[in-house]
Parts: sequence; C-alpha cells; structure tokens
Amino acid sequence: MRRMKAILLLTAALAFFAAPFFVSGFAGFDPALFPIPQENPPVQPAGWAFAIWGVIYVWLVVHAGYGLLAKADDVGWDAPRWPLMASLVIGVTWLSVATFSPIWAEIEIFAMLALALWALAVTPAKQPWLLSTPIALYAGWLTAASFAGLGITGAGFGLLWGPYGWAVACILGALLVGLTTVLLVRPNPAYAFALCWALIAIAVRNWGVNWDITLLAGFGGLTALAATARSYWLSNLAHRA
Repeated sequence: MRRMKAILLLTAALAFFAAPFFVSGFAGFDPALFPIPQENPPVQPAGWAFAIWGVIYVWLVVHAGYGLLAKADDVGWDAPRWPLMASLVIGVTWLSVATFSPIWAEIEIFAMLALALWALAVTPAKQPWLLSTPIALYAGWLTAASFAGLGITGAGFGLLWGPYGWAVACILGALLVGLTTVLLVRPNPAYAFALCWALIAIAVRNWGVNWDITLLAGFGGLTALAATARSYWLSNLAHRA
C-alpha cells in the first residue's frame, strides 16, 4: 500500500510539474474577469517572485521520486503522502481554472494550502532537504499566494474594501497563518523563506507608491524569519536540557 501511494504521489507531482505547459502566458488573474478590473493590485507580488515556482516544481518531483525509489516503505516518508498528493492533484487544474474563474481558483488554492499544511504538520524532521523542505517551500508560497489572490478577488468584486484595504487585510491574514505554522506546527526555514520571499516582493511592488504597504509587507516577511529563528533556538535549548 505504501509503495502504491508513493507511485501515485510521483504521478501527481509530475502532472503538477507539467500543468503550466498547457496554460500558456498566465500572468495572474485577467482584470477583465472582475466587475471592477484589477490592473495593478497592491497585494500582488512583483513578477520576479513567481520564479520560485520553478524550484517548487522540481523539488517536489525530486521528493516524490526519491520517496518512491528509496523510501517507499518508510513510515515517516509515507505520513504526508495522502494530503500532499491531494493538494497537487487540485493544483494540476488550478492554472486552467484561474483563467476563467477567480472565485473557484481561490477555493482551490485554499484547499491546496490546507492540505499542504496538513502534509507539513505530519512530516518528520529527518532528511529535511528531501523530505520536509520541499513541502515547506510549497506550503509557504501557497500561504502568501492564496491570500494575495483573495485580496485581488475581493477588491475585484467590490466586497467590503477597495484594493488598499484588501492588501492590508490579506498581508495580515497571510502573516497570521504563517506565524501560527512557524510557532505551532513546524518551524522549517523553507516555509518562512517562501512566505518572506512573497511578502518582500509585495513590498518591492509598492515601493515609492504605497509606503505603508511596503513597510507592512517588509516587516511581515522579516517577522516570519525571526519567528522561525526563535523556534529553532528554543528547540535547540530543549534538546540540550
């Protein structure tokens, strides 16, 4: 059964890796999909930040491939397979859905995030570079991306606040989920790095235009890194005691 799960996870990871090749030119939600077009939403990271997806795709395939070839029957490696597999299967369709329905895309990406956090929570700390780190990087980026998409969608449909209010709310929302994960679930540096990467990219995008958004996002990213460092420090103290 564990070997079959490992095979299914590798299949899902390869499909997830291949999905972008079937959706050409996707660069975020089409502004025309919203009643209030979002041409330059302040909650969206700078374009260069999305390059992290290349690392995530490759690392997840390596994780799944190594897990099948060398750790198919390992209990620790088997623990995150179901939730990670489910997250990746949903992710295979995400880009296609995002081209025509921001609402369904947001439902999907929050489901992906919940499943990725579940996978991270049950992943052992052993062999971090191959086991927990790729999952953490994936979950960290999803934490930021899901809230950024929520901010764009909420503003695009004119719900509650405008783009500025949604940017503030969603940066704080991403930070709340991120810090909860770092402090209570798993203080993996890759998770904090991915979240910080996205928040710094939001800060850069707003540089010279919305200084308060820049400061909030930048401070938030550094806070995530600091919380991770603190968790590791406390963990090391506990091991030495």
